[in-house]
Amino acid sequence: MTKPIKNIQPGKISFIVFLLIIFFLINHSLLNSSENSNFLEGDFVEIKILDKVSSKNSLLKIKIGEEKTFKNLIIKSLRCKNSKFDDSPEITAYLQVKDITNKKNDEVYVFNGWTFSSGPTIETFDHPVYDIWLTNCY
Repeated sequence: MTKPIKNIQPGKISFIVFLLIIFFLINHSLLNSSENSNFLEGDFVEIKILDKVSSKNSLLKIKIGEEKTFKNLIIKSLRCKNSKFDDSPEITAYLQVKDITNKKNDEVYVFNGWTFSSGPTIETFDHPVYDIWLTNCY
């Protein structure tokens, strides 16, 4: 008499199906999160510049990766992002600012770092004549 061949137990099949579903969901969520992050990055950054001497505000739009000259400043934006939250939107941008009147060779940038729309004082842009505020990323 031969022994009957056992089929795979139902518990093992359901576990394998469960693992396949989890694998599919993880891959799907990773693809969607990368699509959303691309959507949140902008091609242009918009900043307000206050001239402390004349007390005038100026609005400046800069394409990501290009330099723009404003009076004695050369401003370049490398990246900008909008937050995913609608209730309290946060805009961040990576800016590099040079002062062309400063002839010291040891100081390349007056400002080189991330700036935030909700808290421009987190990493401050410290200049005797100008203040910069991030207003938009699109």
